[in-house]
Amino acid sequence: RTAAPTADDMGTIFAGGDIASVEGHNRPKAGVFAVMAGMVLWINIRATLRGEKLVTYWPQSSFLGLLGLGDGNCIASRGVLATEGKWLWELKDWIDRRWMWNYFEGLPEMPTALHDVSSSGSSVAQAAGKGALSLLQHAVMRCGGCGAKVGATTLSQAMARVDVPAQPSEAAKARVAVGVGDDAAVVELTAENGKGQLASVQTIDFFRSFLDDPYLFGRIAAIHALSDCEAMGAIPQTALALVQVPYALEEKQEEDLVQLMSGASSVLREVGCALVGGHTCEAKELGLGFSVTGRLPGGTEAALTKAAMKPGDALILTKPLGTGTLFAADMRAKARGPWISAALQSMAT
Repeated sequence: RTAAPTADDMGTIFAGGDIASVEGHNRPKAGVFAVMAGMVLWINIRATLRGEKLVTYWPQSSFLGLLGLGDGNCIASRGVLATEGKWLWELKDWIDRRWMWNYFEGLPEMPTALHDVSSSGSSVAQAAGKGALSLLQHAVMRCGGCGAKVGATTLSQAMARVDVPAQPSEAAKARVAVGVGDDAAVVELTAENGKGQLASVQTIDFFRSFLDDPYLFGRIAAIHALSDCEAMGAIPQTALALVQVPYALEEKQEEDLVQLMSGASSVLREVGCALVGGHTCEAKELGLGFSVTGRLPGGTEAALTKAAMKPGDALILTKPLGTGTLFAADMRAKARGPWISAALQSMAT
C-alpha cells in the first residue's frame, strides 16, 4: 500500500479555523480563532502569489465566550472566569448585530466606475497600458438585474447597422406577422396544400444565474421564458434549452444539470410544454435559457401585441414589479433577506 500523502508532499497549503491546528499553540475549535486567522490567511495567500515574504501568525491565548440561554439570560466566560446575567444577553445581541452590520449596511459604497487608478485592483490594468486603464476607469458596474440584458440604445443602434431578413422565402410557406419589438414573434404558417393557416408564436429568453440554488433557478428561468409566449395569448407547445454550466469536475457538472433541468422540467410539465432538445456549454457561471414555440388560437389577429394597446385598455399585472431592481440592490448588499426571499417565491410560482 502507498502511504497517504502528507502536507509536505502537497506543497504550500493554507488553513485556518476549525480545520487547522498550530503546533505549540493548542486552542479549542472556536469560531473566534477562525475569524482572527482570516486576515493573516488573506495576507499570506496574496504574498505567496506575489512571491513575497509571509507573515507569522500568533493565535490569541483566550477569548470571551457568550452563550445565550434562551430565556433572556447569558453566560460569559473567559479563561477560568465565568458569570451570567440579562445584561450579558444585551451585550451579546449588540455584538452580534454589530458584526452582521459590518457585512451589510456597514460595507463601503460600491462605485459606479473606478476613478482611483492607484488602487490595488487596477494593478493588472496598469501593467497592460494606458488604454486598458482608461477602459477600467470609465467602465460602469455591470448589473445582473433584468436578465443582464444589453442596453436598449446599444442594441437598437447595432441592429440598425445590420441587414436583417424580415421575411422567409416563399418556399417556407410562412409569413412573419409580428416581428422584432414585441414579447414574441408571430409567424403565420400555410398548409402544404395551400388550404388553411396556423399561427405560431416563437420567443427566446436567457438568464445568468443570480442565486446559488440550481433547481430554483431552473424553475424561474423556465417560467420567465414561457411568460412571453403566454403574454401573446399563445399556448406553449415545445421548448429548446440553452444551458451553460461552470467549469468543474464532471460529477459536479452532472449534479448541477440534474438540479437545473429538474426545476425547469417541473415548470414545463405544469403547462404541458415538451422539452425537445437544446445545447450545453461550459462557462464561468451558471446560465439557462429557452426558445419556446406555441400555438395561437384564433390566428394572428388574436395575438395580444404591444402595438395593439390603446387608451382605456386594462393592463393586468400577474406578479409584482421591481424584481430586477431588488436583485441589483442585492448585488450591492442593499437588499434585506425577506425582500429577496419573497421575490424568489413570486418568481418561482
